[in-house]
Amino acid sequence: MTSIILIQVIKSIISKNKKQSKKGGKDFSALKNHFMNRKFVAKSNFVLRRVLNSEDNIDILKEFIEVILDIEIKSAKINPYLERIKNKLPSEENFGIADLRVQIVGNEELNIGIQIIDGQHILTKMFLYFAQINSYQLEYKDNREFAKTITINILDDIFTKETKYHSRMILKEEKMTNILEDYLEIHILELPKFKINKDEEMSLKGAWLSYLKGENIEKAIQKSENIKKLDDLLNCYWDNEIME
Repeated sequence: MTSIILIQVIKSIISKNKKQSKKGGKDFSALKNHFMNRKFVAKSNFVLRRVLNSEDNIDILKEFIEVILDIEIKSAKINPYLERIKNKLPSEENFGIADLRVQIVGNEELNIGIQIIDGQHILTKMFLYFAQINSYQLEYKDNREFAKTITINILDDIFTKETKYHSRMILKEEKMTNILEDYLEIHILELPKFKINKDEEMSLKGAWLSYLKGENIEKAIQKSENIKKLDDLLNCYWDNEIME
């Protein structure tokens, strides 16, 4: 019941956002310069989905999620459902890099999705992806409990008016102080806002964001074996893949 209500709320927000766009509302996705590492910009999430959706590369996804969400993961498993139906989905619903179920310290399970968002209608894509990842839990036929869904959205654009590059969206009741944190959590990484301090040692989170942005790549690779592994996988992909 909670999942159905949540999806209805998301659809309402999307509908409102579309109406505002038609009225000439502000579109924060209209940034002229793009900053993302160009190695994996092709049909948005296509390349990273091809490279990372493998149990052999779960360690890469695990490290990225841990540094972005500031959690410690005990175990992680890629949900295969989206990969199985990807050719049946219309292009506007074929979102995301990876869809995972993780267990963190304390044994809480989380349903986590990662996607790159480019182009216009950022808010619509953000909520559609959340609804997709959250509702598809119903399709997994392994008797798992329905878990809280968290999405990580990587933007090559400016979206919010805040100066910080990492924002976190949660659901809050309008007239009360209750925060419905257990149902919806959306993280937004605005790469153009991320700046590395050259006078300080690069953190692991800084290394990941630098690599995604396409800056200080060699330094980022030196910071993390998983970033190096990802870079090798991308180089191999582009050396061997024939794009249709």
